[in-house]
Amino acid sequence: MSPRTDSRTEAASPAARTRDADAMAVTGFVLGLVGLLVMNVILGPTAVVLGALALLRHTTRPGRARLAIGLGLADVVLLVCLVTADGTWSWSLT
Repeated sequence: MSPRTDSRTEAASPAARTRDADAMAVTGFVLGLVGLLVMNVILGPTAVVLGALALLRHTTRPGRARLAIGLGLADVVLLVCLVTADGTWSWSLT
């Protein structure tokens, strides 16, 4: 009797890892863009982490991953500017 292997315990194929890295790059980019407008305290750092992970996993979209990192950092800088300017953690129209 041969031992039965579970698909969840097998190592991911290189194509699946690349697909995951590409998805991380695109997701990080979108979260970085949205983070410029809302919830930048959460979305900014998340975009940075996803962009960095995509680069480490050798994505086929390195430009998108770098943009995710840049936009995530811009989110954090914007948050610091908002907190410094009027002591709030969100946009204020008044």
